[in-house]
Amino acid sequence: MKAGLNAEESLESIINKILSDVRETIGSYLRKTLPKNNYALVMAVCGSKGSDINLSQMIACLGQQVVSGQRIGNGFINRTLPHFEPYSKYPAAKGFIRNSFYTGLNATEFFFHTIGGREGLIDTAVKTADTGYMQRRLMKALEDLTVQYDNSVTISSGEILQFIYGDDGVDPTNMDDSSVVNFNRLYNIIKSCYPKKSHEEILTPKEILEISEEEIEKRPNNIIIDHFILELRNFIQNLTKNIYNVRQNYSKYLNPDISFSEDGKVDTENFERFLNGFPSFTKTQLHEFFRILWIKYRKAMAQPGDPVGAIAAQSIGEPGTQMTLKTFHFAGVASMNITLGVPRIREIINFTKNISTPVIYAKLLQENDLIAAKIVKGRIEKTKLSEIIHYIKEVISSKGSYLKVKLNPNAIEFLKLEITINQIKDAILRSKKLKLKDKNVFIESNLKLRIEPPDTSRENLYFSMQIIKKRLGAVVVSGLDTVSRAVINKRDKKQGETIDSYVLAIEGTGLREIMRTPGIDHRHCLSNNIDEIEKVLGIEAARSTIINEIKFTMSSHSINVDIRHLQLVADLMTFKGGVLGFQRFGMVKMKDSVLLHSSFEKTNDILFDSAFHSKTDVVKGVSECIITVKFIIIK
Repeated sequence: MKAGLNAEESLESIINKILSDVRETIGSYLRKTLPKNNYALVMAVCGSKGSDINLSQMIACLGQQVVSGQRIGNGFINRTLPHFEPYSKYPAAKGFIRNSFYTGLNATEFFFHTIGGREGLIDTAVKTADTGYMQRRLMKALEDLTVQYDNSVTISSGEILQFIYGDDGVDPTNMDDSSVVNFNRLYNIIKSCYPKKSHEEILTPKEILEISEEEIEKRPNNIIIDHFILELRNFIQNLTKNIYNVRQNYSKYLNPDISFSEDGKVDTENFERFLNGFPSFTKTQLHEFFRILWIKYRKAMAQPGDPVGAIAAQSIGEPGTQMTLKTFHFAGVASMNITLGVPRIREIINFTKNISTPVIYAKLLQENDLIAAKIVKGRIEKTKLSEIIHYIKEVISSKGSYLKVKLNPNAIEFLKLEITINQIKDAILRSKKLKLKDKNVFIESNLKLRIEPPDTSRENLYFSMQIIKKRLGAVVVSGLDTVSRAVINKRDKKQGETIDSYVLAIEGTGLREIMRTPGIDHRHCLSNNIDEIEKVLGIEAARSTIINEIKFTMSSHSINVDIRHLQLVADLMTFKGGVLGFQRFGMVKMKDSVLLHSSFEKTNDILFDSAFHSKTDVVKGVSECIITVKFIIIK
């Protein structure tokens, strides 16, 4: 069985995964075997439109139809359609389509396809309004964020949001791929544009390092990031190592008597010509490499006046239109459903305090011990009395009427609970719904309790017992009330690891209490609830969580957004010292402009309230200047 699932749910999960993988397997096979001039293949490979899955659906099979992350549910009694036998679990009866668009679908397959397609249509219709409103709010909040001449990012009122844009001052639109400058690509360009001339000598590794250090020392003043220089030095060092190794190996191959050191040179003309095809630098090439490198870096820098806020809003809002509205995804370390897609992005930027699927990931101090993991799980997971008892009996006799409760020691041992009969009694007495006192609950043995109803009058005795009996099973005897369940999952082994290790995924809230639980490594606890992170770990942790959660949600839909845009959004949400959401209440606290707020929502109310309280507006932001037809000249 999978962690957190019963036998039937585990089977369904495994079948669903196998059938869903069929499309991908066939698609990758078709990519390899189809003729290179196949039009559909050409479109998919070049990135114009389509993918391996589209190839599979057109040529081989449509695959498993999914609704809310599950196979097609039962529309009739214990079956999907009347064409199948009750309780049937084989693929065709639960939405697997073996035909392709080319061969055509049969009646049941066509019906299943319409069920799966309907979810997509509804998503598209609802998503349009949702993502449009989300992008409008982002744009309204970020519209006046600009880069200044000192590389800082400020809002229109002059408050500093970032001292250096994106921590490095680099504009993502002018970068080489994911790095500021792609060193390998630049090296290849230099080798092509400035080939070695006959009179030039190939530099030794030591000479390359010396000249490189001189060039780095002469770098422009606007190089403000240390890690860029570090990456550059690493590239040069790796290149010189390759040059040294190639020279050593091939010199021995050509002439065993020739040996090289880092300072040595060889005058053999044939040997130099032979080595020219391998990693090498001439003096001209190395100087040109650094000259173009600094030019490319200067061009990559964000320029004063750049509307980085508006670009960030669009960079997050536009990919949102490509996400499905509501999708559930099995979290990497637990069989728990977590909200993704547009609803999750909306929760983050709205700063929703009660999110739909709060999950806490906790590292165990003894992560290689499964028994220890179960003990820690028992300390955290909410356990009700009904889960650890044999029975609750009504006893009515001439001596009196009461309820007898017998515990199940096997269930307590299986759940690895550290509780005694006295602790269970205390839990019953603490329950506000039962309203029992110490004189009503008696311990008969290590496994038995006697509970007498508080109202023993002839008219109410029976009803009083029934109410207690009904509510008794729901009493929480162990764990945290705020945790619905905890799941122990085997962590993926890292390279070199031989022993299994476990991690605890907890569904619910209560980060502070979980961090204090014995057996939990409090230094490695993560929560996707930003409000809880802020209260427990502080504003910086909340900022990091906002960035990580948006990034994770986007990457789950194969969308990559530059980290600088996410940092800008997180900084605007947290720069006041608390977390503020992008909705009308949060934006009022973010910025003081009356005209900005009135151009967003509740125009009449805001203008009336502002006039009543004699509020002023300096008219420096984008919206305010457009409303008042005011021009701002950047000096």
